Amino acid sequence: MAVEDDERDMDRDRDAGKAAGAEPSAAADPKIAAAVAAAEAAAPANGETVRIDSWIWAVRLVKTRSIGATACRGGHVRVNGERVKPAHAVRVGDEVRLRHEGRERIVVVTRLIRKRVGAPVAAQCYIDNSPPPPPREAVASIGVRDRGAGRPTKRDRRELERLRGLTGMPGLGAGGREGSVRSKGRTRGR
Repeated sequence: MAVEDDERDMDRDRDAGKAAGAEPSAAADPKIAAAVAAAEAAAPANGETVRIDSWIWAVRLVKTRSIGATACRGGHVRVNGERVKPAHAVRVGDEVRLRHEGRERIVVVTRLIRKRVGAPVAAQCYIDNSPPPPPREAVASIGVRDRGAGRPTKRDRRELERLRGLTGMPGLGAGGREGSVRSKGRTRGR
């Protein structure tokens, strides 16, 4: 009974915070508050801008800055609908679209930072408008065999090729492999 009362009190407190327009504050966790203060100290001065490749790295949309620069050069980063170079200046309010690892991220810049920060602080630097990622079970693993199952049989190999879509490819023989026609009457491996 006391547990239910505690849960109701917590729900009421959370709802009161939402009604007042308060977000879960970073001040509740001193580590996050310190990280936010460090990020604000490292922020550019008023009116300055930040390079797009540096910003998408700093807010943890890409793993390294060089990956961010490569994505910009490849046309995978758009700011306000336009393809941009790695040195493009990003400003507060810009919409950044990034295609990375088979997923499109759409974010709106709310804070400029130059240094890479922790994930909780990085999440406060943008508003994420990205579509939800596909469910994990929808991505089937192809060709995973049980450990110790041994070498695949011919039938297993053909099923794997069928699953991978390799059958019927141009340039491949009837067996699904290039050069499957034996020459001079010899057999392989004997």
